[in-house]
Amino acid sequence: MLHDEGGTGRPILLLHGLMGSARTWHRHVPWLRTFGHIHSFDAAGHGRPAPAEPGTEAFVADLAAHLDGFDEPLVVIGHSMGGLHAWCLAAAHPDKVAALVIEDMAPDFRGRTAADWAAMIEQWPQPFPTDDSVLEFFGPVAGRYFLASFERRHDGWYLHGDVATFRDISEEWGSRHFWDEWRSLTVPALLVEGEHTITPHGQMREMATRPGTEYVRIEGAGHLVHDDRPDRYREVVERFLGGLG
Repeated sequence: MLHDEGGTGRPILLLHGLMGSARTWHRHVPWLRTFGHIHSFDAAGHGRPAPAEPGTEAFVADLAAHLDGFDEPLVVIGHSMGGLHAWCLAAAHPDKVAALVIEDMAPDFRGRTAADWAAMIEQWPQPFPTDDSVLEFFGPVAGRYFLASFERRHDGWYLHGDVATFRDISEEWGSRHFWDEWRSLTVPALLVEGEHTITPHGQMREMATRPGTEYVRIEGAGHLVHDDRPDRYREVVERFLGGLG
């Protein structure tokens, strides 16, 4: 599930968000190759079997097992769920991670539930018969995200995983926090938050009090910051990567 996206130099790993796929990064891969050898990854439960117990530690263990072939630490760029998995990977396997870019993810969603959200997904009109029907239903930004993620079959586009799995992944975030994993890190990190974030207020700014962390808020962006404001996202990530030495 690890995809070689080309480039040379330091290894850079791209991790997608919940209900996404490695392909959601394809518009950013060309400029990222300037900074290293790019790899992307399809998380378990997204087009392939989920762990028996879909907790964060199981997803991180699955990810770590696919990285054994690297002989130097990676820069890990993660969106949402991928951001959480990135910093939990760095906490559990500090030898595998050299730096982090975390997009629109926070450590503590306790008290939130995914039950209503999962019920809404169950009502989606699958299959979506055409690309245009996906874009019409979700809008141009989320629509492109899902076109890069859904499974194409002979009669249209289908969700590429079980709603129950996606629900359980999100439900875990509502029952525990990940502050300890974040605060244990020593690697440099860039935090990118959208103006219209889904994260609890102020948490990403609080994360930035950890030494070696930079925080950037991108005006006009929603949760899919890298797709909502791609030029601004590129600007701040390029500056961070260029400063790593």
